[in-house]
Amino acid sequence: MPRILPLLLIALILTGCKTERPDGYILTDGIIYTMDDAMPVADAMAIVDGKVAAVGHIEDVRAAHPDLQERSVNGKSVIPGFTDSHGHFMGLGLEKLSVDLRGSQSISDVIQRIRDFHPELEAGEWIRGRGWNQVLWAGQEFPTRQDLDQYFPNNPVYLRRIDGHAAWFNTAAMNLAGFDSIQSAQDPVGGAIIRDIAGVPTGVFIDNAIDMVAHLVPGWTEEQLDQALTLAMEEAAEMGLTGIHDAGVNMGTIDRYKRFIDEDRFTVRMYAMVGGVGSTFDALCNQHIIDYGDRLTVRSVKLYLDGALGSRGAALLEDYSDAPGNRGLLFSEPEEFSQAVQRSVECGYQVNTHAIGDRGNRVLVESYELAGITPDMRPRDEHTQIVALEDIPRFQKLGIIASMQPTHATSDLNMAEDRLGPHRIKGGYAWRTLMDAGIPLAFGSDFPVEKSNPIEGFFSGVTRQTQDLLPEGGWFPEERLTREETLSAFTKGGAFAAFQEDQLGSLSPGKHADFVVLSADIMTIAPPQILETKVDATFFEGKLIYGSLN
Repeated sequence: MPRILPLLLIALILTGCKTERPDGYILTDGIIYTMDDAMPVADAMAIVDGKVAAVGHIEDVRAAHPDLQERSVNGKSVIPGFTDSHGHFMGLGLEKLSVDLRGSQSISDVIQRIRDFHPELEAGEWIRGRGWNQVLWAGQEFPTRQDLDQYFPNNPVYLRRIDGHAAWFNTAAMNLAGFDSIQSAQDPVGGAIIRDIAGVPTGVFIDNAIDMVAHLVPGWTEEQLDQALTLAMEEAAEMGLTGIHDAGVNMGTIDRYKRFIDEDRFTVRMYAMVGGVGSTFDALCNQHIIDYGDRLTVRSVKLYLDGALGSRGAALLEDYSDAPGNRGLLFSEPEEFSQAVQRSVECGYQVNTHAIGDRGNRVLVESYELAGITPDMRPRDEHTQIVALEDIPRFQKLGIIASMQPTHATSDLNMAEDRLGPHRIKGGYAWRTLMDAGIPLAFGSDFPVEKSNPIEGFFSGVTRQTQDLLPEGGWFPEERLTREETLSAFTKGGAFAAFQEDQLGSLSPGKHADFVVLSADIMTIAPPQILETKVDATFFEGKLIYGSLN
């Protein structure tokens, strides 16, 4: 007996009486771009319980957290997780369940992609797809229903343009909606039916006219929606996206996000904008801020003013340079839009408005002024593509945040100046002009309009070139940003635009340990090499959700 007690004590010491290690580790052997002005670059970071506990020199971090194990990033670079400040998360997943037409080079390419996606079709089965862009095709003319009819006479076809602001239907789809009634109908407010010289609809519908046929497309099943959300999260992790601003959701989507959070399979920080003044808006009015844990926040509304430049739906103050007599479309009269802004303010929403053309942006700033919006409300302009130069000081005075998408500029450079002419283009995609005027920038992609990869957006921001490195020197290169400014717009800018700068946007002590390990150092490598950079690992709350450190 006398010998047992010491042995028991030794066993207890060895098996658990000593102090347990904290739930965390120290990240070492890399270069950490913190986006924190107090310590912009570090070589070590301590993570405890999903938060950044310390960041700095390795000796200092080790001294502060001597009980933590170390994990090496093998000389690679680390940045805060990217935030996409304007995307459509369910759309990103649903795109994978339909025909991907992005980058298609011709109508025959579109036809072949449909055939590849649908090797067998039942009569009457709908064909859905998105991503066509007639600007990439020879002649740059809109397609017609007849282009589809000869290949798919017995299947209704619904193909959204890449920007989502035009749709291409075949005759079978239009017949279901009543071809004669469509032909005799007037263009709806904020929409247009493209017609031939005889006045017959060609099959292309713009903006608010799309639903004349699209309302017949079968809805997605619950299983398909769950699958789409899972696919979207997988892609976000692969791209290093840990924050998403979802530009327009309904109550069904909010509830789906909550369910995935409850099931612990939601791996992004979602800042959701209520889609327009409707039933979801009314249900959430006056609740001000809905925080569902730290993964879902609802406190803003997404309003719409106009269409897109590529389909000539963006509302301009003067005629399109390449389409005299056409000034685009406002989705509603300015007075009606102003009322929606006022209602949003009264309900406690942050107001975020889609505005592309210079008239759309003029109506935005005028309506924000009438509603008494102030900088502390952090009003947002989603896209801010074409702004009259004289309106920029008004944006600054109101504290409007320019929520912009760098790849829009490099995707549109082949047609934007044709649409706008040499003077108006100076207020187009004007990141440097806006930043120098004191207007905050928050960058995103507008996926699935553009690809979700933020590294491509980073490249566009610092070069203003296409992925073919054109034009040489960049398109209007005076509007380029530095690498630090561009990364800030993809991290700190998104956090500020969502009132989350105390939790996100930089790798600072006390903030969420959401970060990305890159295959190359995008802050120093030659610009063409940026496009070759991959995400090696994505960490969410300090936990690896994609890739590896090997």
